Amino acid sequence: MSYEFYKALHILGIALLFISLGGLAGHALNGGTKETNKGRGLMVASHGIGLLLILVAGFGMLAKIGGNMLPGWIHPKLLIWLLMGAALMPLQRKPALAKPLWFVLPILAMTAGYLALSHS
Repeated sequence: MSYEFYKALHILGIALLFISLGGLAGHALNGGTKETNKGRGLMVASHGIGLLLILVAGFGMLAKIGGNMLPGWIHPKLLIWLLMGAALMPLQRKPALAKPLWFVLPILAMTAGYLALSHS
């Protein structure tokens, strides 16, 4: 598969991840609970599929650019990936954290993007 294919898959994963986190955060911000969220299953599935696509496509792109060892800029991106994966739990268990996460998660995404675009 081509680098461009992996890149498109990576972007699809990012879109799925943020659509699901945004939906869960919006529900929590409006006073909804885990039990009252009718779209919870779809959002949780989108979150997991998005994370998987991000990881697989990211490593696919890395293989295409000839990375046989993990470059230093990958480690913080993997940490951000873990944090994005973990963000699901506070949104469901502590709805009060939805507002701070609404601002923190896009900053993490921007940081991941910066790391990807600025490596040499």
